[in-house]
Amino acid sequence: MAESTALVSTLASQVCNQISSVFSKPTSGPAALDVIVEEVAAAAARDGRIFVYGVGREGLMLKAFCMRLFHLGLSAHCVFDMTTPPIASPDLLIASAGPGGFSTVDAICGVAKSNGARVLLLTAQPNSGSSVKYASVVAHIPAQTMADDRVAADGGGGGESRPLLPMGSLYEGAMFVLFEIVVFKLAEVLGKDPEDVRSRHTNLE
Repeated sequence: MAESTALVSTLASQVCNQISSVFSKPTSGPAALDVIVEEVAAAAARDGRIFVYGVGREGLMLKAFCMRLFHLGLSAHCVFDMTTPPIASPDLLIASAGPGGFSTVDAICGVAKSNGARVLLLTAQPNSGSSVKYASVVAHIPAQTMADDRVAADGGGGGESRPLLPMGSLYEGAMFVLFEIVVFKLAEVLGKDPEDVRSRHTNLE
């Protein structure tokens, strides 16, 4: 039991250190934190709605973020929910394409853009990929994704190893941490205290 506890503690520290290291890397353009806070606050100021979309685990991180945006009192919606309204010019779409592009992300960003909404793209590949061309603004999260996980795992030498955070897990973990900081900063910007945020949590549980 003590051995397992020590192992979990060691691996958890390594995971947290890997995620933390993402935020000390140089980014292309302003820090992702500043970009996201500014775009969401601006959408709120113009009475716009926030829409989020991502595929796979990136999408799950965005759904968790959407929940907190709702708790902050914003009109926040996950694309493909049955209650998601149509997107329009005052609105903001936050989409993620860690490796640079996905066909579904491209399509949804294209629809949002054609309807006049702003598109905030989160990505680890700001200078390549198919989704960037749809973005009004890009938030660069410089973390490993499936676009470069094989190179990171074997050092570029073709060997095999077992990474602690495989495929896009580092990018997705960084998303979760980043969104928690964004929510903290947005609460300050929007003047929301903890009890105000808590009051919007569901009681149907």
